[in-house]
Amino acid sequence: MDIEVLGTLAVREHGVSLTPTAPKPRQVLALLALHADQVVPVSALIEELWAGAPPRSARTTLQTYVLQLRALIATALEQGASEGDEVPAGRRTAKEVLVTLPGGYLLSSGEGTSDVREFDRLAGMGYRAMDTGDFPVAARLLREALALWSGPAFADVQGGIQLDMEIRRLEETRLCALDQRIEADLRIGRHRELVAELTVLVSRYRTHENLHGQFMLALHRSGRRGEALDVYQRLRATLVRELGLEPSAALRRLQRSILMASPEGPVVAEPIGDRLARVG
Repeated sequence: MDIEVLGTLAVREHGVSLTPTAPKPRQVLALLALHADQVVPVSALIEELWAGAPPRSARTTLQTYVLQLRALIATALEQGASEGDEVPAGRRTAKEVLVTLPGGYLLSSGEGTSDVREFDRLAGMGYRAMDTGDFPVAARLLREALALWSGPAFADVQGGIQLDMEIRRLEETRLCALDQRIEADLRIGRHRELVAELTVLVSRYRTHENLHGQFMLALHRSGRRGEALDVYQRLRATLVRELGLEPSAALRRLQRSILMASPEGPVVAEPIGDRLARVG
């Protein structure tokens, strides 16, 4: 089974889609796919579908959605076999793919692919490369991890409480990988190449201090000190107006370093190492 959630939801068995179009079965599959090979409690699925106000028939209705998903899985298994895929003699049944267990359901990936797992694997390798100072390798691995995203997670799924929480978590992991990839690129001198990308990112994440610090460094090291200082002033105005906060001490030190340096002079990238993480 191939699972993609970092963008639109796509779940395929033997290359055949088993993603339903109806909203609620789609929610069920989305949550099961994200936690493939793990038991998803019935309580979590009910909370996802009915947001704390389930009907009396909630469990029966959930079982109906599971049956609908199993019908799609059975069709995918049959089509995959009829199209000449290499299927073992004891090929799986729909009940073995979507398993009922005490207290919940489990979607068995059958050692298939998952873009979330691949993202976690590549990002983890990238972080370890950062820790050892191998910045070119870190930049490459984190870039590969981020390339797995084709849009917001579950972009075409109408999420409930559980999925919305998972979407926020996934977005935070993406932002962390993006932040580290930019830092790795700064470490290997790709300042000018980063300016355009960071221009977009600081507009999207208007109170994210670390991205603004990276933007200031990229501009300064590209000989654009005045613009780097303008970035700080715009961020400060936004933080004060929207959050009632001043920039962190680390970002203020970066600003002072840029003020005191010559346009082409070195600036210590302290905010990047200090993990400025205020996000809004």
